Amino acid sequence: MTDAATSATATPAPAAAPPPDPVTLTIDGMPVTVKKGTNVLEAARTLGIDISAFCYHPGLPVVAQCRQCLVSVEKNPKLQPSCQQTCGEGMVVRTTDAQSTLARQQQLEFTLLNHPIDCPICDKAGECTLQKLYFEHDNHDSRVDVPKVHKAKVVDLGPTIVLDQERCILCSRCIRACDEVAGEHQLEFAHRGDHQVLTTAPGAQLDNPYSLNTVDVCPVGALTAKDFRFTMRAWELEATPSVCNGCATGCNIEIHHKHGRAWRLVPRHNPDVNKYWMCDEGRVTYHQLREHRLATPVVDGLPAGWDRAIRAAADHLAPVLAAAPQQVGVVLSAEHTNEDNFVLGKLAKAWGATGIYVAGKPAEPARADGRLRVADVNPNTSGVTLIAAALGLTARPVGELAAEVRSLVLLGAELPGVDPGRLRELDVIAISAYERGPVTTAKVALPAAAWAEASGTVTNVQHHVQRMHAAFAPPGQALPAWEAMVRLAQATSIGTGGSGTAGKLSFAHAREVFKDMTQTVAAWSALTWAREARPLALRFAGSRG
Repeated sequence: MTDAATSATATPAPAAAPPPDPVTLTIDGMPVTVKKGTNVLEAARTLGIDISAFCYHPGLPVVAQCRQCLVSVEKNPKLQPSCQQTCGEGMVVRTTDAQSTLARQQQLEFTLLNHPIDCPICDKAGECTLQKLYFEHDNHDSRVDVPKVHKAKVVDLGPTIVLDQERCILCSRCIRACDEVAGEHQLEFAHRGDHQVLTTAPGAQLDNPYSLNTVDVCPVGALTAKDFRFTMRAWELEATPSVCNGCATGCNIEIHHKHGRAWRLVPRHNPDVNKYWMCDEGRVTYHQLREHRLATPVVDGLPAGWDRAIRAAADHLAPVLAAAPQQVGVVLSAEHTNEDNFVLGKLAKAWGATGIYVAGKPAEPARADGRLRVADVNPNTSGVTLIAAALGLTARPVGELAAEVRSLVLLGAELPGVDPGRLRELDVIAISAYERGPVTTAKVALPAAAWAEASGTVTNVQHHVQRMHAAFAPPGQALPAWEAMVRLAQATSIGTGGSGTAGKLSFAHAREVFKDMTQTVAAWSALTWAREARPLALRFAGSRG
């Protein structure tokens, strides 16, 4: 499982063990022991020493071309790039001596030689590494008294990216990101000297499915995403850790939001799942949080309050449950959290319903690439499968809906494979974040929080159970789906008592659902509920460059 500190649920971490093949060296007078093969720059970071760098990125091959990370190594006559210098036993490194400091200041001045210095209009302002290092390590006036070299601006590289060649510092991070993450060499340098520029091959575009990772790794404002370009300043946003719901990979992400609205999704480091990356398709899933939202309960096509809607749902279900529970179908959702599905599964068991189904978006085999993109475009297929089995429920695809089913309790807005004519015969009670598909014709529709608006967990294709945090409140009267089910349970006389697999159906918080769930699902018995993560204003988070 993944680390609880990175907003996932996890087993308790064992005591820290010394690294294999340890190497001990001294950096700025402080001893440090690291794994053999570690570079000096990373070793320094373990001591809280941040050596300035532009071209280095921990997820990319080392090229040591920006020369911004030069340090002094004892017994070595020349300064060494710390990103390329491997730690050796007994090595003595100095990062703050006069020689190293002067070299980095001079290299920074050289990098700024032809830079347009257009921070007031640059989209990267506030999270730009060049801007950050200037104020931390130089902060001197420019000595340039000749015209700067001008390069092309607003260069359209493809469907997702715009390039400003004047701002580019030629670090090659973006080139390596395309090579390593997407496996496609789509970017390259052209020309030489101070006329060198980043570009694509003639007639080619930057259009691989991981192209927006180049914006993340760009240390300046050269590469900008069309989706976020000129939207707002980075320091206006708040960041909440979460998990991408675009597919079953479950990339760890940050939701960047403001005033109850998501504005972009960026990857968050998790070495076991997505490392430093995510696909372009996952990045734009936040748009769905604003579209076709169900914000108030609906009864027979008209808005209603929660009390009336729950009572109406109970009135539809109670006679059928009393006379023939097998005529009530319950649809779990691979798009919803483990907690939502667990409560609905328990409720189905308490009702005695035998028609248990699983719904989700149809698979897309063409998108699977052996990297981060997989065919399953649902975030929680693995979780639903485990929960149903642990509760002793025989769950079938919703396309196999039994003929005897007359009432359907639906979690989510997907009923793939169900004939529209058959759907019109059903009394549907929908618990959904979206007003689309079968939800639009449901007898009762109960508004649920979407994935970015509620705390919970999802289980990815590798069976990692990962924690999501609520970034902002859901719209209107929407509630977490599990809470709507608790209200429905009480209205159908399934109260706080009970024992066995059905257990109690009264919860006040998602962590209570999680605790009950981990006691039921044997594979998750060692998991713990990670502490709540509060949104962090990016202006206090430092540079992401």
